[in-house]
Amino acid sequence: MTTQQTSKYANWFRDSTPYISAHRGRTFVVLLDGDALEHENLDNIVHDLALLQVLDVRVVLVHGARPQIDAALGETTFHQNRRITGPSEMQQILGLYGTLRSRLEALFSTGLPTSPLHNADIAVVSGNFVVAQPIGVLDGVDHQLTGKTRRVHTQRVRAALDAGALVLLSPFGYSPSGQAFNLAADELAADMAVALAADKLITFDADGYARDESGQPVTELSPTATDSLLDQANMAETTRSHLTAMLRAVRGGVKRAHLVSFTQDGALLGELFTARGQGTQISETLRDLIRPAMADDLAGIVALIRPLEESGVLVRRSRDRLEQEMERFLVAEIDGIVVGCCAIYAFDECAELACVAVHDSYRNANDDLGLGSHLLEAAEHTARAAGFKQLFVLTTQTRDWFLEKGFVEAGADSLPAPKQALYNYQRNAKVLTKTLA
Repeated sequence: MTTQQTSKYANWFRDSTPYISAHRGRTFVVLLDGDALEHENLDNIVHDLALLQVLDVRVVLVHGARPQIDAALGETTFHQNRRITGPSEMQQILGLYGTLRSRLEALFSTGLPTSPLHNADIAVVSGNFVVAQPIGVLDGVDHQLTGKTRRVHTQRVRAALDAGALVLLSPFGYSPSGQAFNLAADELAADMAVALAADKLITFDADGYARDESGQPVTELSPTATDSLLDQANMAETTRSHLTAMLRAVRGGVKRAHLVSFTQDGALLGELFTARGQGTQISETLRDLIRPAMADDLAGIVALIRPLEESGVLVRRSRDRLEQEMERFLVAEIDGIVVGCCAIYAFDECAELACVAVHDSYRNANDDLGLGSHLLEAAEHTARAAGFKQLFVLTTQTRDWFLEKGFVEAGADSLPAPKQALYNYQRNAKVLTKTLA
């Protein structure tokens, strides 16, 4: 190696140090589809994933198998790009998944002195981590044993990750009755990333970049921009599926999703450990999107809360009242669109949290990364800064969510006198309170 090459390598290694530190202890869900499993670069990808494991990144690897299943089954029926799986096909598919899983386990177990995995000792764990349910009948088509994720046993997965293992998942799951269902790998990867509150979802694609209408690679995307990109008719179906899974994960609270190439050696490392990156990233920092409401936000707030008022989740407020109380609101804005809001009303030493609403695409009550959680965090910070010692909320349908966020149930008599006078006993809203540390 020349002096110039040595210097270049040393500089790259020094520049990657902040990323190595930032990724340590983080959870990454990685999707490796069936096309990637057939590519000559697979060995290098496995080595790079093993490197992440050595650097103390917690890796969950989901593999796909569409081309392998296509070859094994021959003619098969699809509906909306989803395979219809019958009982006989399911047995063949399970056998194929076992073969592919064994192959990946073997690659992670290569410990010869000439291998990059020498002395790495990667433990690979698989198991019944996913509870599945049938897709059912769509557009009159019975999907039989084609299913979707019902629940993830997150404690089991985290226990394996805590023990230092790489978790390897094939795209199937069992129902409570023990029936196996065939799942879409990209959907499973997104569901797993959301359930684990993963820091990243990484998907391997043939290209490695999302491209605009002119064919130019796009390195950074917001969820809204991704929506627009997905409207392109000339996009490869595999890329569309990958971007859809990434979008689903980010809107479910995953901080970042990355699209990288499985054909280019080192693309994963280039994306994760360099400032420039080597792929397409979808992200939004939800906390940074929350701000005090302004007059121009009125229409967005109305559009957000009206469906909840009509369903009885929220008490109806007139547009005039909302306009007068605009200074009480916090909003979350993404690409110029109000996607979340809440209001804080003052009562002596305590404050009421009201009008909490989150757009369906950003609603995620199952983890601490959802927009609702960040709105609550911002509201608590605002109330504390104003000197309030306690926050209370009245709710008819989200009691459990608030309890998970540290609230405790109280009676209507615990409300401030002005609020007690307005309490609607017919509505019978639950009263929950939280002491602000």
